[in-house]
Order: sequence, then structure tokens, then C-alpha cells
Amino acid sequence: MAWIKTIPFEEADATLRRALESQRSLYPKEYDRTPGDTSESIVSTHTLIPEVLHHAFAAFGALLSPTLPLSRAQHEMITTHVSAINRCHY
Repeated sequence: MAWIKTIPFEEADATLRRALESQRSLYPKEYDRTPGDTSESIVSTHTLIPEVLHHAFAAFGALLSPTLPLSRAQHEMITTHVSAINRCHY
């Protein structure tokens, strides 16, 4: 497995903290983690580039919006199917 340098939340500067908090606010409550917990997270692999982190994960958060015509179950089926096709373990 590859090792990727990450920045823990407690060491994040203001820009990274804003990026982490803003993308996190878009996700459903079931995705919630302890504030600042980015351990073993795909999000944590983007902490070196906060602008990319925000845009990449805010886009996914917007796609999970409850205002869209798909149900929460349909969103989960799509994400599960895509993860299976991509052979993701999460």
C-alpha cells in the first residue's frame, strides 16, 4: 500500500480547516465523523491541497443533496455499485 503524507486536523491551517469543514457540511449525517477526524479517509489524502480537497469532495456532497430527485437509498446504491466496479474496499 502506498503512503501519502497527510495533515491532521489539529495541525491544519485556516485554509485547510475551512476546506474540511465546508465539504463536510454537505454530506448526510450518516457520513458524519468526529470533527477533525480524517484518519483512514480518502479526504485525508487531499489535505496537502485544500482547494482540491474542497472542490472534489464538495462536488460529491452536492450530488448527495436531498433536494435532488433520487432517494437516499438510490444514492447509496449508485455509490456502492461504483465502488464495487472500482474494486474499492470502502
